[in-house]
Amino acid sequence: MAQQNFPNELGCVNSFTVKAMLWLNGLAHIIIGLALAVTVIMFTWLFFQDIQKAIYASNLVHGFLHALGTLMLLWTISALIMAEVRYLQGCKLEVDTFIEVGMVVMLRKLIVLPVQDASPNWGELMMWVGAAFMLGIMFAVVRWGQRLGESRRTRSSDKNKE
Repeated sequence: MAQQNFPNELGCVNSFTVKAMLWLNGLAHIIIGLALAVTVIMFTWLFFQDIQKAIYASNLVHGFLHALGTLMLLWTISALIMAEVRYLQGCKLEVDTFIEVGMVVMLRKLIVLPVQDASPNWGELMMWVGAAFMLGIMFAVVRWGQRLGESRRTRSSDKNKE
């Protein structure tokens, strides 16, 4: 959507500013991608440390749940990396990626709740379960909307071919 009432005299400044901002945005996304890559290495290291601690403490169930929580964090980073890769390849950022990340964070919390230092009360537990349930519904609605949009685009392109 182009702005019609932008002064022609400032066209060069506007063009330079837009190019500089696009370049800066590209640089920012490269930095985000590198930071996510470093995060993968850090969470992988943390996962193996959690396993090692569980073996040395002779408490495999407790340690396994902590390690599984770390893997869930790695899953969220993986989803964010895929979103970043798609963005750098020219695709839009999709909202379902961020809903998926939220669901994984909720699932992680539910997994590590039993091994926290302080036991959660029923209200806290129900809050986390309810939030995870609502994110699941939101994810289903977004995916349904995406499929509906794709089927409409397919039908309209089929009509244009006729």
